[in-house]
Amino acid sequence: MIKRYQRLVFKKLWSDKHRYEAFLKVELACLEAWHKLGLFDHETLEKLRLATFDLKTIHELELETKHDVIAFTRAVSKSLKDEKKWFHYGLTSTDVVDTAQSLILRDSNVILKKDIKNLLSILKKLSFQYKDTYTIGRTHGIHAEITSFGLKFALWYSDLNRLSESLFMAMDGVEVAKLSGAVGNHSSNSVEFQSIVSDILNLKSANISTQTLQRDRHAFYVSQLALVGSELEKIALEIRHLSRTEVREVSEKFSENQKGSSAMPHKKNPISSENITGLSRVLRGYMVTAFENIPLWHERDISHSSAERIILADATTLLDYMLIRMTNTLEGLVINEKQISQNIELTYGVIFAQEALNQLIKSGMNREDAYDLIQRLALHSLSTKTHFKDQLQSHQEVLSHLSLEQIELIFSKEKYLRYVDEIYEKVFQ
Repeated sequence: MIKRYQRLVFKKLWSDKHRYEAFLKVELACLEAWHKLGLFDHETLEKLRLATFDLKTIHELELETKHDVIAFTRAVSKSLKDEKKWFHYGLTSTDVVDTAQSLILRDSNVILKKDIKNLLSILKKLSFQYKDTYTIGRTHGIHAEITSFGLKFALWYSDLNRLSESLFMAMDGVEVAKLSGAVGNHSSNSVEFQSIVSDILNLKSANISTQTLQRDRHAFYVSQLALVGSELEKIALEIRHLSRTEVREVSEKFSENQKGSSAMPHKKNPISSENITGLSRVLRGYMVTAFENIPLWHERDISHSSAERIILADATTLLDYMLIRMTNTLEGLVINEKQISQNIELTYGVIFAQEALNQLIKSGMNREDAYDLIQRLALHSLSTKTHFKDQLQSHQEVLSHLSLEQIELIFSKEKYLRYVDEIYEKVFQ
């Protein structure tokens, strides 16, 4: 992942150094398990616990061996004496690689969970802050009816809560130890051995595997990361639309020395939201690769390995960056309540057409006739830029069914938020 979109914590998590530290952690857990199973004495275990490695040596040995795990084990062996014969005993490379990767993913997941919690917190805050703010609801990009501005944030809060449940399930699926040997039948160790190691590492133990953990786990995981990313894009797209000059209901925070365009000094563009939109596309692209990693030859091949080294590091790194950037964007979001209110009046009251239709039907008018009448009056208001209320109050057929007082009530805003509290109770219970 390029530095521009990677926090230092994720750079360290997915570095070669941390990867080999995870390898060593797995190997030491395995040695502790062998000691518990009686393979060697405590004195030998204590000597083995002193194992270290030099990253430069690993890289040099890999140039010779063309095998990173062998380069690792040989580099570690240089720090040991006769006890080194037990290092990597009863294991195949993927026992270490897959289990170490599970440790790294678990560390990544802890951070991502915190990121999500922080975003949920700001969404909840904005939900209640703007719960009673009238705004125009749009369908197909066209003014529809009045709604609550806070419902936008409440919806995203609900979405992210729901998506988090699936993501956390997927996280559990990749936080798994696999130590079943070359073809998955524990021929060089035992099922008990894997169980002991899993407990030491605080990972779940795979019930069954081949030489690898099955990659549907990782495909599900990446797909859930991508879904959260798509939700962030959904929020970003709304911010971008509401920021347009013709709308101007919100704008991203613009710092004192920030510039919007190299050519147009007046520009204040929603760059954070556009950035998140673009990165979500990249994140979804990793999902294809993750799914193609599922079918491997027989008990394993390494066609998934090279791709996975890229996509897992990048996907977790990107989502972390996107979650934090979206949280910061929402925290600094400038919400123009005056413009929100003014935009409600842009369409000369035709947004109350459904209520007018309902009242005519309640008065006894045929639905089809009422619909056609209201449609003609509403479209006439738009084309002549005259208020819809005036059209209703001057039309004889409407007046034959509704009093002037009833027409006045059609344009009351209160009814449009009367169930908001009930919705909030469901969302924030």
